[in-house]
Amino acid sequence: MEELKLTFVNVGYGEAMVLECPDPAFPGGTFVMVIDGGSAEPEEYQGSGTGRIPLDQYLSLRGVDHIDVMAATHVHEDHLCGLLPVADRLRPGTFWQTLPGDLPGAMRQLEVPAERLTISRGKFLCALNDYQTLCRRLQAQGCPQLTLAAGTVLHPCRDLTVRVLGPSPIRARQLEDLCRELYREADEDAFWRKLDRLDAAMNNYSLILLLEYRGTRILLPGDTNCMGYGSLAEEDLRADLFKVGHHGQRDGISRPQIQRIAPKAVVCCASSDRRYNSAEPGILRMIADSGAELFFSDCPPGPDGTVPPPHSALTFTVGADGALQGVYAG
Repeated sequence: MEELKLTFVNVGYGEAMVLECPDPAFPGGTFVMVIDGGSAEPEEYQGSGTGRIPLDQYLSLRGVDHIDVMAATHVHEDHLCGLLPVADRLRPGTFWQTLPGDLPGAMRQLEVPAERLTISRGKFLCALNDYQTLCRRLQAQGCPQLTLAAGTVLHPCRDLTVRVLGPSPIRARQLEDLCRELYREADEDAFWRKLDRLDAAMNNYSLILLLEYRGTRILLPGDTNCMGYGSLAEEDLRADLFKVGHHGQRDGISRPQIQRIAPKAVVCCASSDRRYNSAEPGILRMIADSGAELFFSDCPPGPDGTVPPPHSALTFTVGADGALQGVYAG
């Protein structure tokens, strides 16, 4: 039976997804797409006991031997940095992103003086540096890079339609301008102010993807929070499977928005330790009250206190008839 598979890999606090779609035009009869890569920090995977695994290791154990599309929703360490080791081993056929392909040429590797270093700045600078490295390596390998904004509709393989809902072209240009201004800034104090501003704003410049396969709709908003859906039409938001933004923090989604999406299932990519107040209990109760079945990429407690079993992955299948099913594995 032909079925689409969407796997949320347990990368702890972060996001990494692997989509596999049957299509004889691709190697092994399967189109493979990777969306975000989780963190590349070794400590994220050490001693958790919940099944966390780096994306590259997961793909290797699964025997995945090709990637047709790699997508980066936005430049934050817990989404972007795990893509670099994956791309080093498996060159993707195409790279999807929100920033223009010439931007890495305007970037430079950044370092933070010790007196300026904070945890958040360190992580964001790592993401910016790894993004630059990733783009340059892919370019050197001849990998096409596609800059996406709202309004783009793609048909990457048989029976799969990808609609880009965000960022809008205006917001995509704003993001580009913020990045270029940062790297042109010569004044040290102004540079750090612009860095912190870009870091804080980055979530709502995320790539928002609506996947449709044989009538089943999947909404993947990156780290978009409740303030980032304002320009989207109500009919675009409806989805059977919804990955809640910003790791289920308090601002991840609003009650009217979850009612408009009306999902059958919701995935929250929060770490088991609920870092940064992710998997916020009020948000989880609101989602459960909407009637959606709640799933987690890692193992935080649900709204009733129940903790998922340790697992390396959460896989949803969409059958030929559109039936949706989620299962913890590994």
